[in-house]
Amino acid sequence: MLRFTANLSMLFTELPLTERFQAAKQHGFNAVEIQFPFDLPAATLQALLQEHDLKLVLFNVDADDLLRGGEGLAAVPEKQEMFRAAVAQACDYAELLQPDCVNVLPGRCLNAGRLAEYRQTFKDNLAYAADVFADIGVTTVFEAINSLDMPGFIVDSSAKMLSVLREVNHPRVRLQYDIYHMSRMREDCAAFLSQHIDKVGHIQFADCPGRGQPGSGAVDFAALFELIEGLAYKGWLGAEYKPIPTTTASLGWIKTRQVTETAAL
Repeated sequence: MLRFTANLSMLFTELPLTERFQAAKQHGFNAVEIQFPFDLPAATLQALLQEHDLKLVLFNVDADDLLRGGEGLAAVPEKQEMFRAAVAQACDYAELLQPDCVNVLPGRCLNAGRLAEYRQTFKDNLAYAADVFADIGVTTVFEAINSLDMPGFIVDSSAKMLSVLREVNHPRVRLQYDIYHMSRMREDCAAFLSQHIDKVGHIQFADCPGRGQPGSGAVDFAALFELIEGLAYKGWLGAEYKPIPTTTASLGWIKTRQVTETAAL
């Protein structure tokens, strides 16, 4: 049976973050993920998770200016000390909240002449983060983001993810595979997952185009979910999409699965 998380940075945003935990639980989720949890103290998050009997599966290391059009943190040579401070902050949160994974976003390179330098910096930083998080039993993941939505992103394809994974060669580093981003790059998600599911630590999804809920675009999620379940994937699948028109109205996909699973018992 597949296990789904609600990404509270994108779902239930009709509510303040502190109220999204209860909403996720009420709508059938037993786990959540948050892109950047650092606006709330870790103790507050722990209390909310305990109150609503939820598991926090994943969050990101801080990425500095990435979401504001900048290069981010993890690949910029001049920001390595900032990156290590961000890892320390994330480790403090992870020690208390015990996620399965922490995600390191590779970031952009806006000067093509420095791309090789940025790629090496990212690999060095990824290995550093993996050592830190391994000490507390947490897996480090990283993801590819499509270069149409985020031009200059240094890891924008499955091939580049596999290359980084091979070159870093760390036992506690896995892929965070995002179905939306790879569909946006016109990749065959089913083929990749069939071949490389053993390298995947976390999956996120949204339909494509538009990044809405399953059923709002062209991705055949019924077939993909069936495939992933048949591959005996042991991780979680994060619902990280832009709800149309509201989160509650967007959840038909999970209700359909729950009915199907109940009927199969």
